[in-house]
Amino acid sequence: MKRILLIATGGTIACKRSDAGLKPLISSEELLSHVPSAREFCEADALQLFNLDSTNIQPKHWLAMAAAIEERYDDYDGFVICHGTDTMAYTAAALSYLIQNPSKPIVITGAQKPIDMEITDAKTNLSDSLRFASCDRSHGVVIVFDGKAIAGTRGKKERTKSYDAFSSINFPYIATIHESQILFYLDDKELIKEPVRFYHSLNSRVGLLKLIPSMDATVLEYMTEHYDAVIIESFGVGGLPNYETGGYYPVIEKWISLGKVVIMTTQVTNEGSNMSVYEVGRNIKNAFGLLESYDMTLEATVTKLMWILGQTKDRGKVKELFYRTINRDILWNVSSAH
Repeated sequence: MKRILLIATGGTIACKRSDAGLKPLISSEELLSHVPSAREFCEADALQLFNLDSTNIQPKHWLAMAAAIEERYDDYDGFVICHGTDTMAYTAAALSYLIQNPSKPIVITGAQKPIDMEITDAKTNLSDSLRFASCDRSHGVVIVFDGKAIAGTRGKKERTKSYDAFSSINFPYIATIHESQILFYLDDKELIKEPVRFYHSLNSRVGLLKLIPSMDATVLEYMTEHYDAVIIESFGVGGLPNYETGGYYPVIEKWISLGKVVIMTTQVTNEGSNMSVYEVGRNIKNAFGLLESYDMTLEATVTKLMWILGQTKDRGKVKELFYRTINRDILWNVSSAH
């Protein structure tokens, strides 16, 4: 029987009602007590790492989760992290970069309703996660939610209330879970050739600028004082405006001259960016050698950049690492990125 470690971090799944609204108060041991049927297929231990609303999750918490798994990696066959849904996709992506090539499953799950409610998705999600973590064919960092297993770099919360809150963006589901059955769509554990590697640093000085029509480029100039890198969410397949009142070229030039990183991505959820399509994208990309996210999610782009800048600020190395596929994060058009 597989040994699984449940790591509780808070979130809606662990909430109770208070005068100020829902607040994470349920312990890791209590969470396990709500899924007694899991004892039929695994031996689960519980660890309370912290008990936070996931709105309050920061990079230091991702490092703490990775460290907790690293310390106990040899003692367990799999890991399940209970987490709030609001920043779950960021955490799943961050752990994909902090824990690379794991042959064991590291599952992140949560719920839209607290686990002690009469009507809730929490018990099913937790039971599914423990089952997936106990499967011989499971590996890597994944989100398990509403009967679906999603690569940790591909998950995105697209619904605020419904039980099917998460989607896999620009990539198939890893598997589906229904009662005691797991149907794998991607069954590739045997392809893991490298040993697991844990990383211990992130650079949180990564900013995000979401463009809207008429936004002045001075906003981006202000950000140079506060960030080592910026991700610009542009329109459609990607481009930067050139208004009569001033364009983005001089500000981008300043970012690059200061040795900082500029990443272009799109506000559109599906199908990714391609700045070479239109003049507004191609010219500025070629002028400054800008990197772009292509089919990566925003959550993966943010956390990958934090991980990369935690290792190096060398421009060539940043580009190499950004375009390296890690836990299925970037596939489309990677060859042309070089």
